[in-house]
Amino acid sequence: MYQNLEEHNRLVNKYLKIFFVVALYWCTSILTVFVNKHLLSSDTVNLGAPLFMSWYQCVVSTAICFCMSRLSRRYPSVFTFPEGNPLDIDTFRKLLPLSVLYTLMIGANNLSLSFVTVAFYYIGRSLTTVFSVVLTYVILRQRTSFKCLLCCAAIVVGFWLGVDQESLTIAFSWRGTIFGVLSSLALAMYSIQTKKALSYVNQEIWLLSYYNNLYSMLLFLPLIILNGELGTLLAYQHFWAPWFWAAMTLSGFCGFAIGFVTALEIKVTSPLTHNISGTAKACAQTVIATQYYNDVRSAIWWTSNIVVLLASAAYTRVKQLEMLQQHQQRNAATLKA
Repeated sequence: MYQNLEEHNRLVNKYLKIFFVVALYWCTSILTVFVNKHLLSSDTVNLGAPLFMSWYQCVVSTAICFCMSRLSRRYPSVFTFPEGNPLDIDTFRKLLPLSVLYTLMIGANNLSLSFVTVAFYYIGRSLTTVFSVVLTYVILRQRTSFKCLLCCAAIVVGFWLGVDQESLTIAFSWRGTIFGVLSSLALAMYSIQTKKALSYVNQEIWLLSYYNNLYSMLLFLPLIILNGELGTLLAYQHFWAPWFWAAMTLSGFCGFAIGFVTALEIKVTSPLTHNISGTAKACAQTVIATQYYNDVRSAIWWTSNIVVLLASAAYTRVKQLEMLQQHQQRNAATLKA
């Protein structure tokens, strides 16, 4: 009886932990998108400098990682952070290609968000899975199953339908859509290259995040100038306002927190659960955005969202079953040997 009660309590605690971690991921991710959108194009802030905002987010993330690194050395029993030297030339040379992709990814992401609505944001960046399949074949020469290709085809159809319906509204932006596609491409490339880059930092995810944010701080500077944002910043009337920098710092903390809670959710659940959670979160985010901004959408527009969401979830499920089948085949081969 007592053993059953202990087992019941253990399961309850486990599921409560999973619930709170998933809820934390949802809240952090949705808050990050809305905060960034508010900074970029709201009536009160309307910064109009997405690459500068991206740069400042990297500054905040780098500062947090630097403080954690120093605190872990001084109070190792309280704080833990992997050892590493971001100023090492060899490390910089090896990680620079990944940092370029990281810079393109978050830069294009914020550029897209500055032009499109939050409601359309998910559709605009929905081709990551498709690009991942294409790049996996082009770079790694790994083929994808027919079922997965069907899921990708459905995602493309949903994306095309969503763009077609969005183009009928006054809020549509081709630039925002193109930047969303570029962000998806950069994310797919980044995901493929991350595994190789982790070997340079002893498989430490937080160390890789620290280095990427530091190097991206440097990479964003010429992009800010090329995008003409220096003039925008000099003419910005709220640049020295304390509330503006408080909002910018909040955005930076959100950018850092999303990386932390993503890793936490994967650790507490699994990569598959995280993908499903992300898909469901995107659905909730779209609904919240339409209500918050009073966006009235057509039935076909909602259909495009549903097609992309279901196709993305189906792709994740198919990949899970394929990986399980491969694992079982390897185990069977090992037993025969």
